[in-house]
Amino acid sequence: MNQNLDQHSNHHPVILPPAMLGMLGGGQLGRFFVIAAHEMGYRVTVLDPDKNSPAGKIADVHICAKYDDATALEQMAKTCQSITTEFENVPAASLEALARMTSVYPSAKSVAIAQHRVSEKNFLKNAGLPVAPYAVIQLVEDIPVDDSDIYPAILKVARFGYDGKGQARVANAMEARQAFADFSQEECVLEKMLKLDYEVSVVLARDVRGHVATFPTAENSHLNGILDISIVPARGSDAINHQAQKLAISVAEKLEYTGVLGVEFFVSDGELLVNEIAPRPHNSGHYTIDACVTNQFEQQVRVMTGLVLGSSRQHSPAVMVNVLGDAWPHDAATNAQVEPAWHLALNHPQLKMHLYGKHEARVGRKMGHFTVINTVRDDAIKLALQVRAELNIGI
Repeated sequence: MNQNLDQHSNHHPVILPPAMLGMLGGGQLGRFFVIAAHEMGYRVTVLDPDKNSPAGKIADVHICAKYDDATALEQMAKTCQSITTEFENVPAASLEALARMTSVYPSAKSVAIAQHRVSEKNFLKNAGLPVAPYAVIQLVEDIPVDDSDIYPAILKVARFGYDGKGQARVANAMEARQAFADFSQEECVLEKMLKLDYEVSVVLARDVRGHVATFPTAENSHLNGILDISIVPARGSDAINHQAQKLAISVAEKLEYTGVLGVEFFVSDGELLVNEIAPRPHNSGHYTIDACVTNQFEQQVRVMTGLVLGSSRQHSPAVMVNVLGDAWPHDAATNAQVEPAWHLALNHPQLKMHLYGKHEARVGRKMGHFTVINTVRDDAIKLALQVRAELNIGI
């Protein structure tokens, strides 16, 4: 029997197990959400058009349909007491339609801003948050001339760009025009390339009452535009780590955000700049599964069910390494894929392996991750880099 208990406020009833929750998206973020929800006693319906989706495989119900399928959305709204999303490119119109029938977190408004780079940059700038210099490119005439101080720059498509996709480095106006043409003259953001000290991110949860729980600041390195390694806590100064958390909270508050939010930052000349926001759990927050009292996916469940936020305290230093499809070698004789030498990782007691159950390994595809936890951060880094090399990750 489903129970809605008004434990905290007349306006925010608490949804208790075994209620059915809804997830738009069936990738690895959705899979971890399903695991967290199941552990807490909830049931989950996943909407994803891929019959092999990692989250769909373990959900109580998998609706295999497009995200704008009216019948599928109606079924979710009728059967789910609260609905969330695992990625920002779900149509905002679908979230709006669902919100007319049931509870949806985060809001369609928040997701619409985060899924469009122009809206995102303009929101951050207008909110008084620090961002790199940028220009909005809607027409080829909008591209700044060669003597503009924006060059060298990165041209990014406004929609559907992630993990380095839909981006091009440009040194001058001619290269920018060519990249704009290559992107079919879609609306873009031209962002000044800065000399980076390093990159960090903060994952937080903000509930319906405006309470916020931030996870420790993560130090991130990328390879070919995809997150490679996260070190937590970040090795930068305490002042930078603390300021990153304050800025992330400010982003959430100005966005009037409810849910789990990832905020990425550049550190350039000792100053923090907001790079991107992700209206969902974040890849750099995967370490929370093994190194924090409450992980980011349980927080996602807690927000959408009206529960109090869990403790975000980190109990162990951690290093997370992404495992991409590149790690799957090919047999020269058969040209078939061969499983990586998992024993090289699993033989280490302080390493936690997480494979996502994806049915096909492809270059650049996130297939899993592992996290090394230790009492000493430098020891965790050393072992993580050792295993990364042994599995030929990033080589």
